Amino acid sequence: MTLLRIRILFVLIACLTIMATQPAMAQPSANSQVLDKIIGKVDNQIILLSDLEMAYYQAVQQGERTSPGIDLRCKVLETLVINKLLLAKAELDSVTVESKMVDDNLTRRMNYMIASIGSKEKLEAYYNKTVDQFKSELRKQVRDQMVIQKMQDNITKDMKVTPGEVRKFFEDIPKDSLPYFSKEVEVGQIVRFAKLSKKRKQEAREKIMKLRERIMNGESFEDLAKIYSDDPGSATAGGALGYWGRGVMAPEYEATALRLKKAEVSEPVETQFGYHIIELLDRRGEEYNSRHILIKPNGSNLSLEEPRAYLDSLRNRILADSIKFDKAAKEYSEDQQTKNAGGFFMENTTNTSRVALENLDPVVFFTIDTMKVGTISAPLVYRSDDGKEGMRILYYKSKTVPHEASLKDDYQKIQHAALSRKKAEALSKWFEKTRSEVYISIDKDHQHCKVMANE
Repeated sequence: MTLLRIRILFVLIACLTIMATQPAMAQPSANSQVLDKIIGKVDNQIILLSDLEMAYYQAVQQGERTSPGIDLRCKVLETLVINKLLLAKAELDSVTVESKMVDDNLTRRMNYMIASIGSKEKLEAYYNKTVDQFKSELRKQVRDQMVIQKMQDNITKDMKVTPGEVRKFFEDIPKDSLPYFSKEVEVGQIVRFAKLSKKRKQEAREKIMKLRERIMNGESFEDLAKIYSDDPGSATAGGALGYWGRGVMAPEYEATALRLKKAEVSEPVETQFGYHIIELLDRRGEEYNSRHILIKPNGSNLSLEEPRAYLDSLRNRILADSIKFDKAAKEYSEDQQTKNAGGFFMENTTNTSRVALENLDPVVFFTIDTMKVGTISAPLVYRSDDGKEGMRILYYKSKTVPHEASLKDDYQKIQHAALSRKKAEALSKWFEKTRSEVYISIDKDHQHCKVMANE
């Protein structure tokens, strides 16, 4: 294997699955600004000095390390060149992503950033930018990352590893370099949320109907939204939500908004968040701008008896072996993040159900600390990340003690690593073949990195 392939393999194993998923939140301070210039070209794709400095800053913040003799800034530059090569080839091969998929991805990133900082208002105040400005600035970056990921997927599609390849991969690891895994557990949950009574829902609907009547009689939608809306993120802006593409808002909200004429106010619309009245402000292509007033049914003193009784009955069925836990979770759990995995919490990096104890939610950690392996808890009070109240049962399926990696105990993780290396090698070969098809140039100040060199 040439030095080029070794370097590319090193880069790809580190970043194959994360380059297109990390939200770009960290930014250098204003004091670190430098005079920008072009430091690299890959066909019509350019790399700016500011691109390199930003990527290097993020790598440092994320604690990235390199092997001895490899400069981190050079490693980052090579990753940027590889990504630009993927984009250049995608343009030549007409590989694209749908605008709606970009919008959905961008919205998820914005929601992540808002949740991380606390609120939309805090985000806008911290960065001195509106959410719409953020989306506009990030759109190209998100689109490029999605195209890069699609190109990688196209190159490595249908790639698998056989048990023999997994064994060979494991046997090739030097014995003194075998990874050491901390204590891991398999824990699953089945969640049922408390439901609002018909009386509470009717009260909310009547309240929003009265607000609609006031608007139809001439009062300001904007003023009433500021006073009465239960959506703190938009109330201060008079209910305005800005432009959004299809597939972002709740389906009921979107369907209603897109049926409205400009300046028309809807009848009450029920979504998972409560009752809305919507005014369409503008429409441009597949995007629409609307404002709303949201009234949430009074959720205080929700009764947990129904979900408690439901889960108690379901637990008895599982204990009696009339239904398996994972099947029950898929059919009856109301937690969307875990139900499709049979209720189990998953390790994000390897997509396995064995989670390192230190990565487990503290509430779950302290609960299973009182349980025996193989047992299912009685119904426990539960509050979701978005504040919904309910009950859940926990299944403590298994645990492993800290240990050196072995095929017997860690097959899934070793299989994942073997597949990642196989994909990285396939991409390395693709890069060697493809780099001759595009023009690559690095400025003299960075040629010491020997990016994509043959030596």
